Amino acid sequence: MAEISTIARPYAVAAYKLGKEQKTLAKWSEMLGFASAVTNDPQMQAFIQDPKVVNADLQATFLKVCGDKLNENAQNLIKVLVEYGRLSILPAITSAFEELKAQEEGVLDAQIIAAAKPTDKEVKDLVKRLEVKFGKKIEVSVTVDPEIIGGIKIIVGDTVIDASVKGQLQNLAYALTA
Repeated sequence: MAEISTIARPYAVAAYKLGKEQKTLAKWSEMLGFASAVTNDPQMQAFIQDPKVVNADLQATFLKVCGDKLNENAQNLIKVLVEYGRLSILPAITSAFEELKAQEEGVLDAQIIAAAKPTDKEVKDLVKRLEVKFGKKIEVSVTVDPEIIGGIKIIVGDTVIDASVKGQLQNLAYALTA
């Protein structure tokens, strides 16, 4: 089976192109975020996954819950997702849409995983260097994971910079077995 992100991407691209064409990217972001929140609701998830629920009922219920928060185009997206049994991937579609929007705005999300909490100065210096490397503004989130033993791991989009002790040990183990 295909990865969820692979399935979600064409829907996100379509929503993004429509939003850009109509200059409604912020509205689309808001609508997709709301619809994703509805999809993530435990009761709605149970309803979506219930094999006894027919598509027409699922579509009507979902759109009724969303009310006037979705415009006609977003409602059409929901109808297509229900028709093809893909409503549960709406959060992945939202995520892919936000990535496209961020790229357009010249902003990249970065995740810094450190063994110990870095100082604000260390984070600022790292962000500056990442902005120079990628040529875009970087929005960063920092998490602490003692399992990486020491050092840091940086994830920016598809790029992973692993300068952790755990990563280095894994590379060494791989080199020794190869």
